[in-house]
Amino acid sequence: MSKYGKEIAIGFVPVLLAFLFFIGVNPVPLLLVAVIAGSLLLMTRMRGGAGLVGGERSKPRAKLPSFLTFDDIGGQDRAKKELIEALDFLVKPELIEKFGIRPLKGILLMGPPGTGKTLMAKAAAHYTDSVFVGASGSEFVEMYVGVGASRMRDLFKEARQKATKENKANAIIFIDEIDVVGGKRDGGQQREYDQTLNQLLTEMDGLHTSESPRILIMAATNRKDMLDSALLRPGRFDRHIQVDLPDAKGRLHILELHARNKPLAEGVSLRKIADQTFGFSGAQLESLMNEAAIYAMRETAERIEERHLLQAIDKVMMGEKTDREAAAEERERVAIHELGHAIVAESVRPGSVSQVALSPRGQALGYVRHNPPGDKYLYTKRYLEEQIMIALGGSAAEEMFYGERSTGSRNDFEQSLGLVKTMIDSGLTELGIVESSMLTKEEYSKANADILDDLTARTRELLAAYRPVFDASLDILKKEETLSGDQFRELLRGVELQPTA
Repeated sequence: MSKYGKEIAIGFVPVLLAFLFFIGVNPVPLLLVAVIAGSLLLMTRMRGGAGLVGGERSKPRAKLPSFLTFDDIGGQDRAKKELIEALDFLVKPELIEKFGIRPLKGILLMGPPGTGKTLMAKAAAHYTDSVFVGASGSEFVEMYVGVGASRMRDLFKEARQKATKENKANAIIFIDEIDVVGGKRDGGQQREYDQTLNQLLTEMDGLHTSESPRILIMAATNRKDMLDSALLRPGRFDRHIQVDLPDAKGRLHILELHARNKPLAEGVSLRKIADQTFGFSGAQLESLMNEAAIYAMRETAERIEERHLLQAIDKVMMGEKTDREAAAEERERVAIHELGHAIVAESVRPGSVSQVALSPRGQALGYVRHNPPGDKYLYTKRYLEEQIMIALGGSAAEEMFYGERSTGSRNDFEQSLGLVKTMIDSGLTELGIVESSMLTKEEYSKANADILDDLTARTRELLAAYRPVFDASLDILKKEETLSGDQFRELLRGVELQPTA
């Protein structure tokens, strides 16, 4: 307000009230409205000044550094190396001029969720000293025609303005889940999606690669097959980098990164945890370390023990423990079911059982945690058959003791059917090398039934020989709720097997 603003307002209000009274308007309601509005304005100002201490605004809490480096990303050595090589064209422009290289316009990161694609894009911005502007594909989806295309133009405009303002030579635009706006054009009714994609193609058409600041587009997807071919051609997304799930070495590196600010107890082996987390993504490994710290905090422990980490593995895989109370008969059936899985697993792959648990977790009433023998990417017929037998072990054990199955075997059967399909698709059955989609329903059902019937019979025969193990393990499991792998193997060694017929 100006110097004389308050005096003018004070003098104007009585005149206005007198004028309203003179023309017959009741000024009381207006006064009430003015009082309420003034009170709200005063409260807003007081709330905004709540952080003032002694006439000065209180200092904000210290924040972590906003930048991210490639050293902070674990488990993606090959992908990082390939990405850094592409980014060097921005960092070392003299190489471009020397060899006459066309600057890259776009880099596409592909891989499962949680593998670090967004982190790599942020690290790329720090590595190249570029402005970083991020967006999600869903931000461009709108029911009104032209809005998505307009937002795409604004995104590139914002990147150029920020780079100019901060005096940066480069800007990186990152679009997560690009398949939302970059899907294949089929000529259907979704013309808004086409307009947004067309605008993105125009921004990446290669006509402005020499402009300053230079724009590098990075995008992430786990469905490359859904993207339009015009988007994938050279000159737009020049590099396609696969960001896979980490191997054992990568998982160990990720665990070590997330353990830097956590008090681990002496003797905790992160290598052992890495070996037991085959198939975990980087996001799941971060969650594992976080959940382990929560378990330690709940117990008011000074440090994170190995048991906390093992509990966290179960939590990430299957969910938190539940407080469901099952009847004694049902608990015994669940114990028989899980022991069936464990006995078959330990028989076909000695040393593979890590724990047998009877405690409900997530949707599971019980579970068996396995020790992966190592990272496997190729599977033989024998391996897949053994995996099916392990899945069928629970239902076969129930039939052996109760004469019938239960609904608890549903997920096991789904897993078995998926493995049979893999065998058929891979030419590992008596059908030979075939295209499964060309098989009739009768042919497919017969092949599926033949495989499962044979493996079910073998599983029953195996469990019949190990029947004494159930008697030795059942009471302990119902009482303690858990059996470690070592305890279970000791029980296996301590019983006399029954001869098969």
